[in-house]
Amino acid sequence: MKKPIKKSWMIASALTIGMAVLTPLQAGATSVEPANGVTVQIEQQITGTIKSVNGDGINLKGRDGKNYYISFYKFSEQQLEQMNLVEGQEITVEGGVVENYSDFFTFDVYKKYLPKEVTKEDLTKLEKMFNEVKKLEKELSGEMTEEEFDKKFEEINKVHEAMYKITKPYMLANWQPQPFEEYIEEFPFSEKNIVIAENDKKQLKAIYEEWVKLQKDGQDEKATEKMNEFYEILDPYFEQLNPPQTFEEYMKEFNLVDIPAETLAKLKTIYEDIQKADKDHNYDLQDKLYGEFYDIIEQFIKPQTFEEYMADYEFKVNEADSKQLKQIYEEILKLDKKAEQAKIEEKWDAFHTILEPYFEANREILISASKLTINGQEYLPQ
Repeated sequence: MKKPIKKSWMIASALTIGMAVLTPLQAGATSVEPANGVTVQIEQQITGTIKSVNGDGINLKGRDGKNYYISFYKFSEQQLEQMNLVEGQEITVEGGVVENYSDFFTFDVYKKYLPKEVTKEDLTKLEKMFNEVKKLEKELSGEMTEEEFDKKFEEINKVHEAMYKITKPYMLANWQPQPFEEYIEEFPFSEKNIVIAENDKKQLKAIYEEWVKLQKDGQDEKATEKMNEFYEILDPYFEQLNPPQTFEEYMKEFNLVDIPAETLAKLKTIYEDIQKADKDHNYDLQDKLYGEFYDIIEQFIKPQTFEEYMADYEFKVNEADSKQLKQIYEEILKLDKKAEQAKIEEKWDAFHTILEPYFEANREILISASKLTINGQEYLPQ
């Protein structure tokens, strides 16, 4: 099991329009800082092969051997559909380098999601608040204490709430709720031949219509409570849709060695208690039970070899570093996980210090796309 590499996390300023997005704050691309402190984007042209497509962006392997993350936030959903981006496709992208993932979500992008009726005066207020959120987000740091982190998030949320107060009337005025029949059809129950009982469907429709009314009246808290009722009725149908794994199915995921029958029996009891806690929405108990479960199971998991562990990385390390890394890795495996935790942490730190230059060399450069060419077809933001 890999020791996690520390990351900081931040919210990309979208809560005010219901698009909460968590993005890893990873160092990557370069930017220019003029004397006046304004960041200038460097326009670049990159040709490469798509490694993966995810949402509004792609991971690209450039012809120059570098890794890129390309954001298409500036492009419309219709354009993204027309592009039909697929893994293995070669494309050419022009765009500006940004410092971190949150920089993709600019105020101009945010404005695209707002109703056209928003006045210039309100847009000016929103832009000021938007920039304040960006400033606060940049102050978030992995070096912060939990208390400092929570305090900074409180500041961010206060600004989000103020933005929501401005946008809410416009959103409600433009909101066209789906009919209940259309909404319920979006759940994939029919695909699995799961039929909602008529009595439940009648109750769901009544709750949905009450929820729509509460939303239109701006009664957010009551609307949330009503939607919770809606999903409580649907819970048994979701269980049919995604039945929980049996203990035996779950255990197939682990590469275990020499586990006694009495230990397996104990694990099965804990696993069944975990599922019950989940069903009862007792998540504190569920977390506690998972801790017990993995404390037991870790003793019997066959560890990866050094070669298996390193195969997960895209890059290759040189022979001298590989030899040193293998020695550290094998020393870690010999240490007692409970009694020698401090030594294990120290060894992992040494391990990742050797790997850091490789991470740095292979870190993705972040590009905000302003032009895309696929098979001679050019796309510009609309």
